[in-house]
Order: sequence, then C-alpha cells, then structure tokens
Amino acid sequence: MTKEKELDVFNDEEIPEVIPCKFINSRVIVFNPFHASYLYVKKKFFGSPLGINKPRLEFFNRPSELSLIEAYYLLKNGEIEILDVNNSTNLSPSEFYDMATTIHHKFKEKYVIYNDLREKGYVPRPGLKFGADFVVYKKGPGLEHSSFIVQVLPADSKISAIDMVRAGRLATSVRKKFVIANPLTCSYYFYEWFKP
Repeated sequence: MTKEKELDVFNDEEIPEVIPCKFINSRVIVFNPFHASYLYVKKKFFGSPLGINKPRLEFFNRPSELSLIEAYYLLKNGEIEILDVNNSTNLSPSEFYDMATTIHHKFKEKYVIYNDLREKGYVPRPGLKFGADFVVYKKGPGLEHSSFIVQVLPADSKISAIDMVRAGRLATSVRKKFVIANPLTCSYYFYEWFKP
C-alpha cells in the first residue's frame, strides 16, 4: 500500500469530531488505535504510540499516550475529551489544568511555550531524552531531524555557568541548537559555541 493510500484511510467518517481519551494514573491514553494514529499522522504528531519507539507516518495498531501538555492543548482546542476513570466524568479544560499543574513540574510555564511553538507552526515533542523540556521540529519527527532543544525557564530563574556549558555541550553533541525559553514574554534565547 502506498503512503497516499495509507493516509487516505483517515478520510473515512469514522473519526469523531471529539476524540475520546481516558485519564488513568496521571496519564492520558487514547485507547482506540485508529484515533491514536489519526492524532499522530493527520493532526501533526500528537501522542506516543505505546511500544513503538519511532512511529512512522502511517496507521499503527496501538493505543497512544498524550503528554499532559499535549492533552491540555487538544482539550482546550476541542479536539479531544478526557474521561476521568476515577469518577466517570469528562474533565473540563479548567479541571484538567488544575490537575495537571499539581502533577507536572512547571506545567504552567511549559504550556505557555508549547502553545506558542504550536501556534508558530513548530512541532514540540517531549525532550526528556535530550535533558530538556522539548525537542522541536519544523516539519515533524520522521520527516527531519529536530532543530532545537528547548529548556523553559521562568524570568526569575537562575542558570549557572556550569549548566550553560552542560547544555551547550549536549546540544552540540546532538547537532541541535540549545534554546532557553522565557514563558513570561515568549522570548527565545539561542546559544551557540564559538571559538574566539
């Protein structure tokens, strides 16, 4: 099957206007593999299919986990609904936000930057394996290598010289630009190595 035919599978009317998800043990899961694939392939790389390290741009037969930041973004934009399995009710965006801020360190600040990057057309993905908050793509994972790793630091944060060197060395070793993002002003500061 060609890529075009594979992607045409999502043109069916089986995709609901609002995709159902479940909030279980501090995680947001899209259990229907068709819906999970749709969010990843057609909606620009939302979620991570369970058990697939590097998903391709095609249908995958697995549930998917949304990060809390991705889930809030989609919930706020009316793309998903989140059922709280503990009390069997759908969470409103404000209820989910309140829960996420207690679970996820720096959720408020990270969400501001995530939202800004998405609105600018970038694809931010969780950046834990790079020691940062986000790894950012211009097109998306699997289509290109990411360009940036982003660390969100509130305006009153302090960063030591050692932390700067560590971040710069890491970014250089993986051929990416290291970016510090200020959520108060949505400002981005790029760091590059140079030899005097």
